[in-house]
Amino acid sequence: MAKGPVKYFVVDGFTNSAFKGNPAAVCLLEEERNEEWLQSLAGEFNIAVTCYLTRITDPESATPRFRLRWFTPVAEIELCGHATLGSAHILFATGLVNSDIIEFDTLSGILTAKKVPDVKATDASSKSQNGGAHEGFLVELNFPVVPTTEFNSAEVSAISEALNGASLIDIKRTTTSDDLFIVLPSGKHVMELQPRFDAIQKCPGRGIIVSSVAPPESGFDFISRFFCPKYGVNEDPVCGSAHCTLTPYWSQKLGKCDFIAYAASPRGGIINVHLDEQNQRVLLRGNAVTVMEGCVLV
Repeated sequence: MAKGPVKYFVVDGFTNSAFKGNPAAVCLLEEERNEEWLQSLAGEFNIAVTCYLTRITDPESATPRFRLRWFTPVAEIELCGHATLGSAHILFATGLVNSDIIEFDTLSGILTAKKVPDVKATDASSKSQNGGAHEGFLVELNFPVVPTTEFNSAEVSAISEALNGASLIDIKRTTTSDDLFIVLPSGKHVMELQPRFDAIQKCPGRGIIVSSVAPPESGFDFISRFFCPKYGVNEDPVCGSAHCTLTPYWSQKLGKCDFIAYAASPRGGIINVHLDEQNQRVLLRGNAVTVMEGCVLV
């Protein structure tokens, strides 16, 4: 029996301007699709992440729950911030849920998203410069802390070479996502870094997070970038899940729990983060802009 069309939206996350932040394709599934179809469609969209939402609870449930899966163009992943933000944004903005809290059943357990007022939203900013609709609310994600371990390897020089000879101030490895986490000498080094993606492919781990304290005049606390060519994403424009590692690290270094973080990719993005030390959770807040909607016909 032929499958029905699948409604999708493209959402730019961690920004209030269209064509900035990190784009995700959010697909609403009314019926199950096989793994090959899910991965093929992610390859067709060919952006950092395509995600799939399947409703679990009754539409009138006090706390709606959806199954949520994330795919890069080449593989399924276990945690993704911007596509979760985009999913919650679509559900809230289109009225598909009647609650300010959504639960997502994922490979990383139950994740929650909360709709919170954007106190900085004004009439003048209700439309982005590029015409994308900004609905005047933030989404707050509740994610697990991703711990790090020390990285002791003879491959440090090869990693520095992959980062175009950059000086490595600190280097660690994340325990769940198996990424390298590298601190560079300054925010300027992070922003101007020109990585060698072919060399990163040969480095240990999944991808490389680079970070540093932000310049004092920037208005941010720390900045970062994330490179993951092994998963078909040379540079993830704004990696929300990387902040599950970045936030506890910089909390220890800077002695606080609340931050304004900047993703220094060419598209750029802003994430407000809070470390809940007691429960080992990271709260990520951000805007999102819906830039496209349509139907998948196959």
